[in-house]
Amino acid sequence: MKTRAQHRATTAPSATGGSPGAPGETPGTRERIVRAASALMQRQGYDATAIKQISQEADATLGSVYHFFPGGKQELAVAAVHRGDEEFSGILREILDAEPDPAAALTALTDSLAEGLRDSDWADGCPVTATALGTAGRLPDIQRAAAAAFDRWQELVREKLTASGVPGDEAADLACTIISTLEGAELAAQVTRDDRPLRLAGTHLARLVSLSLDR
Repeated sequence: MKTRAQHRATTAPSATGGSPGAPGETPGTRERIVRAASALMQRQGYDATAIKQISQEADATLGSVYHFFPGGKQELAVAAVHRGDEEFSGILREILDAEPDPAAALTALTDSLAEGLRDSDWADGCPVTATALGTAGRLPDIQRAAAAAFDRWQELVREKLTASGVPGDEAADLACTIISTLEGAELAAQVTRDDRPLRLAGTHLARLVSLSLDR
């Protein structure tokens, strides 16, 4: 889950897999390939995205793609999921840190997701879900990467809830509910081309969190 504007603004890892480069720095070949794969699978899904299309979008040769990803499209999809995980984790952490009240943070988050969908003409949903859905039951490496992403997002929310006074077990269950609801609401908004599912999810999740804090 992320917005296209935030995708462009995010500083990506370097081509060698080290620390992020400076803003505006030209990405290396490996990074261009991962970015292209992530964007294409986000919009088309795993099965509809071909290695040749990724190489063309990344302005890289097929040889370069297989040099960095000898496991082919499956290995590249895992890298794309990790990228989506890292990007949304950064966005989620930033919003949660900026809002002392976790209920207000959830409203801000759904507003951000809705804005991103509208700006992309409803094309850019969650890159992790979009990549993993078509591989369910077939490609366990991709599924494991997606599951790890969801776990990390839930943990970030759980930490915020716990720090705000929600008891441990309740915070963990509520964090799972929040991430699952946001995933479903974002997909519904994308399919209907209407941000109402996200706005309603934000409103009701914020109420649920407020109730937990008031106990």
